[in-house]
Amino acid sequence: MKIILLFLALTLPVMAGDIYITKYESQADIKVYVAKYQSQADLKVWVAKYASLADGKDEVWNYVKYESQADINIYFVKYESQADLKVYFVDYESQAGWINSHKWQGRLSK
Repeated sequence: MKIILLFLALTLPVMAGDIYITKYESQADIKVYVAKYQSQADLKVWVAKYASLADGKDEVWNYVKYESQADINIYFVKYESQADLKVYFVDYESQAGWINSHKWQGRLSK
């Protein structure tokens, strides 16, 4: 049963948008490192103030208060080597997008 659920989680393309930040690494779907420079990142992220702006977009995140509201649970790691995904936060939505999507296409999901 666990194998089937894992297969479905990795193959069904549910895009991120609503993000819940976990307190513990073990609770996260993806471990995220915040890069100092955009050239080091896999994804440039813009943080939306409203959930409707983030709906279905990997590059636009809306932080939610409760895990049940989230599309994906993340944990911010301290070191790049610990991360599954490296992000760089941008100031404008037009700057957001994938830099290195080949290993992530359709995987930023629960």
